Amino acid sequence: MADDEITVLAVDDLPQNLRLLDAVLSPRGYRVLTAASGEAALEMLPTAGADLVLLDVVMPGIDGYEVCRRIRRTPGLEFLPVVMITASGDQEKLHAIEAGADDFVTKPFDQGELLARVANLARIKRYQDTIERQAVELAEWNGELEARVAAQVDELERVNRLRRFLPPQLVDLVIDTGEDESFLGSHRREIVVVFCDLRGFTAFAESSEPEEVMGVLGEYHAALGELIDRFEGTLERFTGDGLMVFFNDPVPCEDPAARAVEMAVAMRDRVEELAEGWSRRGSDLGFGVGVAQGYATLGRIGFEGRSDYAAIGSVTNLAARLCAVAAPSQILVAQRVFGATDGIAVGEPVGDLELKGFSRPVRAYSVTGLAPAHETSGEVE
Repeated sequence: MADDEITVLAVDDLPQNLRLLDAVLSPRGYRVLTAASGEAALEMLPTAGADLVLLDVVMPGIDGYEVCRRIRRTPGLEFLPVVMITASGDQEKLHAIEAGADDFVTKPFDQGELLARVANLARIKRYQDTIERQAVELAEWNGELEARVAAQVDELERVNRLRRFLPPQLVDLVIDTGEDESFLGSHRREIVVVFCDLRGFTAFAESSEPEEVMGVLGEYHAALGELIDRFEGTLERFTGDGLMVFFNDPVPCEDPAARAVEMAVAMRDRVEELAEGWSRRGSDLGFGVGVAQGYATLGRIGFEGRSDYAAIGSVTNLAARLCAVAAPSQILVAQRVFGATDGIAVGEPVGDLELKGFSRPVRAYSVTGLAPAHETSGEVE
């Protein structure tokens, strides 16, 4: 059946009337189906694919009016065009309209009039079919669009979640490779931890206006954040002036101790520059760093909608304690870190330190700078 072929269901109890309708319509390209009663027509309609019904009024059994009313109550057929074939009386025309007919022709019908009315209603039916088809397509497109938007929102939330504690290079790697986030699950690994904070910050915060404190923190975080990203460290947390960064997790890296010490030196130099400006504004702030190496349990902690990537273990406490006893502009590193950076870090021993939370003294070194061959502007090799 061609796409533009119109199917007409002719309903009449007289075979000669059905033959006449077929003889008029078929030569004009219409596909004509016939039903000899109202009951037969109602049985055919759900599967006949009719575009229009020519319905006689007077038939045995249920008449044309009742057939039309039932068509209007049938889901999917509510807007099927119905042309009633009536006698010439105005009362029959009124009943046809009340029953839900779209149009009517009177007996004996004029062929030209019949063809014109059928063509007009067939065109309206095609418009209705087009609208319904477009509505279905639009619903499918909307469903697809909603699915795409939901997927993009999920991906954006995932990216934002990763960017909270991973360096941009690692986030880009996860996105580009399409890897899942299973590597953020709980696991054990050796890491190098850098802990740093500002000396004199508590006194400064107590004696300064909140806006001034926020201004200093903004400069401080911006400077250190840029260096953390540049050296591809993992930011565990920052609390006011305190920051904790670690290396070799969640993705292993070469020479994590060297990378940590180089970042610490770059941080110290950068904060010293900032401190000159703070000093001119009347704020006396220094900067201390502690670096330690050891095993920790790492993974994502938190609850739905709010989580962090954390490292748990004595190595984090050791870095924090070294930072706490460091003098302004001093970088204190544990013996293991200093040994791993032999030939890279320049420093001197500070002896065995009694640190809170540690039962035994901790041997530490003060890193004063980098060996000439390893001096860097902060770029990771």
